[in-house]
Amino acid sequence: MSWIDTVLMPLKVVVAWIMVRFHDLFVVLGIPGETGLAWALSIVGLVIVMRIVLIPLFVKQIKASRGMQLIAPDLQKIQKKYKGKSDPASREAMSRETMELYRKHGTNPFASCLPILAQSPIFFALFRVLYNMPRLAMDPDEENAYPRDQIGPLTRDLADEFTEATLFGARLSDWFLASDEMSVKIVAAVLIVAMSATTFFTQKQLTQKNMPATALQGPMAQQQKLLLYLLPFIFLVTGVNFPIGVLIYWTTTNLWSMGQQFYVIRRNPTPGSEAERALKERRARKAAAKGIVLEEDKPAPAPEKPRGQRQQPKRKDRAKGATPAGSPTDETGPAPAGDPDAGGGTDRAAGGDKPSGGGAQQGGSGGPKPTAGAKKKRKGKGSSGPTR
Repeated sequence: MSWIDTVLMPLKVVVAWIMVRFHDLFVVLGIPGETGLAWALSIVGLVIVMRIVLIPLFVKQIKASRGMQLIAPDLQKIQKKYKGKSDPASREAMSRETMELYRKHGTNPFASCLPILAQSPIFFALFRVLYNMPRLAMDPDEENAYPRDQIGPLTRDLADEFTEATLFGARLSDWFLASDEMSVKIVAAVLIVAMSATTFFTQKQLTQKNMPATALQGPMAQQQKLLLYLLPFIFLVTGVNFPIGVLIYWTTTNLWSMGQQFYVIRRNPTPGSEAERALKERRARKAAAKGIVLEEDKPAPAPEKPRGQRQQPKRKDRAKGATPAGSPTDETGPAPAGDPDAGGGTDRAAGGDKPSGGGAQQGGSGGPKPTAGAKKKRKGKGSSGPTR
């Protein structure tokens, strides 16, 4: 037994156990156990079990792929910022800002690969089980026989039954290059094309219909577009080396992924994507059929006009030192006696104005005017010594 069979033995036992239990179930339901249909449906059951287990990782993959394309413009800014800088400090700063961007948006490149990485061991375990099925069906004394009598619940009798079972004339353990029978080549070719086509549509559904227009540009989008065509081509070339049972497994996995993605994207599309526009149109049609106006379709309320404030009358400024005859005194109160700056050096009384020590003359209704003596007194006020 090779080292890879030794490493994968626990997973091979799990794969064999699931297949045998589904095979027993279909026999109970009336499908003959020796037919290829019962064993093919057992492989489909294996896919269903594995995909149900991987649902949390699948949802994480969709969110991560969506997040990676949404932050592509910000990643380009960081790369442009440190372009041409190869010193350790710049590299460290670039890595730190990139990881901070991933943390802020809750995504990372590794998360988008989780489902593929998680199911890869199962895929290889199934491949080794199907590859070793003819050897397990051999007599133990024959050359190149499988060194063990069983793989988990998969005994030599069940392995012999599986090896002789056919689907459309092709045994499930045969592959395109290892058989000269036309039925094997036709069935294998159809499954290879189906596997490649479902891979293409699964990737297109995830990267095209569920992304906004801004995320469909830039280097990240170009890489996604390259993988969109590269992966189907790889499966088309390598599929000729896969047993028919593995091709059934991979095609069924892609069909499950398409349905799962369709459900998730239809109910929770990326903002600004084609899927979101389709969701809004469906909601609008349903609402229109029921006579309901959605909140997003209601016209925006007209902005309220600002209420005008009554303009207060402006108070006219009075000439300094001039009070109309018969008018009340200023609001600031009467000036202290002897202050030459208040009213031109006059004492105001209720009946009129009297000159204060300066010989001011009454000038009609215009108010008193300061005399020359008052000017001299004002000029001499505040001097340090006595006036001679």
